[in-house]
Amino acid sequence: MNIIFKNVGNTTYIGLAGELDEHTAMYTKNKLDEILEKANSRIVFDFSGLEFMDSTGIGVLIGRYKKFRDNKFSFFLSGANSTLDKVLTLSGIYTIMPKLNI
Repeated sequence: MNIIFKNVGNTTYIGLAGELDEHTAMYTKNKLDEILEKANSRIVFDFSGLEFMDSTGIGVLIGRYKKFRDNKFSFFLSGANSTLDKVLTLSGIYTIMPKLNI
């Protein structure tokens, strides 16, 4: 798992590349927490480099949402391939983290 981020204006872009599953979940969770502690108010997760995500990955995202929603963050998801998009749609996560077309 490779995670990069950049702040542009009021938006923090977080790029995830590789696989988000039970093997990378703890590292991803810790790294995202570190980034979100100093993030701007609008968070965009870029999945264009993400090859695979299972239910553990969904749990990581929902956990970050619950932990940081009181920080007045707005969360968005972008760049998911068609397979990941199906997983995200079926999970219902788009109701709390809308899809953003960049």
